[in-house]
Amino acid sequence: MTSRDEMQTAQKNMNPQRGKLIAVCSAKGGIGRTTLTVNLAVALIKKNFSVGILDGDFQFGDVNLAMDLKFSLTIKDVMEEIESLDEHSLANYLAGHESGVKVLSAPERPEFADLITSEGLNKIINLMLAQHDFVVVDTSVGLNDQTIRFIEQADQILVVTNLEMAALKNTKLLLETFDLLELRSKVRVVINRSNMESVINATDAAKILAEETPIFIPNDFQVCSQSINLGVPLVMKHGKSEVAKGVFKMAELLSSERVITTAKTKNKRSSFSKWFTKKAK
Repeated sequence: MTSRDEMQTAQKNMNPQRGKLIAVCSAKGGIGRTTLTVNLAVALIKKNFSVGILDGDFQFGDVNLAMDLKFSLTIKDVMEEIESLDEHSLANYLAGHESGVKVLSAPERPEFADLITSEGLNKIINLMLAQHDFVVVDTSVGLNDQTIRFIEQADQILVVTNLEMAALKNTKLLLETFDLLELRSKVRVVINRSNMESVINATDAAKILAEETPIFIPNDFQVCSQSINLGVPLVMKHGKSEVAKGVFKMAELLSSERVITTAKTKNKRSSFSKWFTKKAK
């Protein structure tokens, strides 16, 4: 066992409460959700928290690629043993990254997503939260059944967008949905690539989204592109870059905030699923 693992185990024994679930969402693809998920997790590890990632895009998850993980076991394998699963056996299915982050990978094929049941997913989430201070979920785009499940249980929801008009339009609709369902108190908006060249600046984007205190992550195409292509989180290799500083600041903010899941929010969990079920009919 490494000294980092020993420190995290000691902290866990002294403070055994449930970890915090962070759901990273977006209303549009291709805006950096997975990159932010991976780097946020590593930034939290650097603050001596124990951190797990659940790749919640069960059809086309890219967390393994973003972290250059070559690990054959996935959540599909976990589901096959779900009846006997406990936190000790779950650990065998988590890929260990050199940073210390533990990853539960998405299935290797899109059709396997149908094998993941709601009951099994709930059990997996609870077991991961029992093992880690933070579990960061990289969800799929939009609001499908699985993403809704993560949002219902999340302590904090990060809605990632950028300065593109289509992204802002879709993000505004997503935030309005959270308002309607009284879940907005758990949401933090992250404006990624906030200084990119665009007809809309970051201040205007915040006004469009009616967001007073968004989290701004600067743009650095070269650093981010290299990070993605090499599978090395940028907060590890380019820790002094402006984009890495933005991620570290986000990790500091999220780790210092108290959980804001109110009784009203908890009561909304069942209605959240029911609302979308009605819309689907």
